[in-house]
Amino acid sequence: MTGGSSTSTDILDCARALIIAGGYNGFSYANIAEVIGIRKASIHHHFPTKLDLVCTLVSRYRAEAAKGLATLEQAIPDPLEQLRAYSGYWEACIADAQRPFCLYALLATQIPVLPEPLVLEIRAYFHVLSGWLTQVLQRGVQQGIFHLAGEAKAEAEIFMASVHGAMLSARAYGDPRVFGAIVNPMIQRLASPPAVGARS
Repeated sequence: MTGGSSTSTDILDCARALIIAGGYNGFSYANIAEVIGIRKASIHHHFPTKLDLVCTLVSRYRAEAAKGLATLEQAIPDPLEQLRAYSGYWEACIADAQRPFCLYALLATQIPVLPEPLVLEIRAYFHVLSGWLTQVLQRGVQQGIFHLAGEAKAEAEIFMASVHGAMLSARAYGDPRVFGAIVNPMIQRLASPPAVGARS
């Protein structure tokens, strides 16, 4: 771990990596203590329970995601390019194994065994992301950029599920290129006008 960062940040970063590697039940405070070289008591000082630790982690992650989306909105006004930038972020993470899987998407697969406060946080994140994607698609329709087959809300849910599914497929196949092979045609479909004379 980087010497300049605080102990609590080191703990959170380590927990994030361990969750991505093995899920919520796939790590313990002993694992974190071994990785960053501190005593378990020191971890309990910062985060009394594992639930405290993971709830803090996902709350921080949601704040990072919200900041990232806001920055993207300011830097890239075009709705189509916003979708490309969003998917491109994950494609780059998967390619270099920096953050190969969305923490919330991974935890969502484990909801039946997670504590309720954590489940509520996960669902809140999905609502936020779905709302942002819906707004992007609506703006794109208004500007004549997107041509949706259904309501913007439904298309946003399809796109979100496709991105998360593409992460899973890339991990399953051990091939980062799978992500783009799934997501890029989805974006192209949203931006393609219906064929003249196509049957409804």
